[in-house]
Amino acid sequence: MLSLGIVTVSDRAATGVYVDQSGPAIRDVFTRWLGEPFTEAYRLVPDEQPLIEAALRELADEVRCHIIVTTGGTGPAPRDVTPEATVAVCDRLLPGFGEQMRAESLKSVATAILSRQTAGTRGGALIINLPGKPAAIEECLRAVWGAMPYCVELIGGPRFTSSSAAPRPYRPA
Repeated sequence: MLSLGIVTVSDRAATGVYVDQSGPAIRDVFTRWLGEPFTEAYRLVPDEQPLIEAALRELADEVRCHIIVTTGGTGPAPRDVTPEATVAVCDRLLPGFGEQMRAESLKSVATAILSRQTAGTRGGALIINLPGKPAAIEECLRAVWGAMPYCVELIGGPRFTSSSAAPRPYRPA
């Protein structure tokens, strides 16, 4: 069974200034797009690199999530450190994920070029950074979904299926 980790990175949500909407938006996409049940682990952390790194390590190494999706902290502001935390914990980077998500987002918003989201692997976990704006979550996941199932298999995770609502995944013949 696929295990999903969701990490919302937000000072304001972590302190209760507002309710996290991005983490639930990720859960909603996976609920609609996966063709089978999955388990989920959720973390809400402030924009602090050591805390983001700790959450990613825990979800990859202890919880053994196959996919970890972060939301927030990918912009150019000084406290936006999610990409740095992701790079620090990953064994291998997958720059094509960030490139594809930005290319897709640029079709609808000019400021997408400011996004620094990235992706990589840590052991058997695929880690993907998404922007913090709930409206951008499905758009960015749609841009990379085709590669995600095969990537998870290549790093030792389970083969999982997509529902008819999801973009068609790539698998070699």
